[in-house]
Amino acid sequence: MRPHYYFIGATLSIFLSIYLFIFGTAGNHELMAIFVGLWAPTIICLGIFNSLLGILDEMCCAHKRIEDAQTGDHHR
Repeated sequence: MRPHYYFIGATLSIFLSIYLFIFGTAGNHELMAIFVGLWAPTIICLGIFNSLLGILDEMCCAHKRIEDAQTGDHHR
């Protein structure tokens, strides 16, 4: 997924949390708002993890191409 989607998801989580905290009508709306607000750092961490996996994949592919070039194996 693109990094923008994670940022949008975290932003929506923050705004939903604020909305629930201010306009919530349930007896525990403050706790619900805090719970939803805690989604934002989790979503950001997932985005960072996904980006790091993409970088790792690119590094592995580059390393494999270098190894193939050094051994003369161009048939792949």
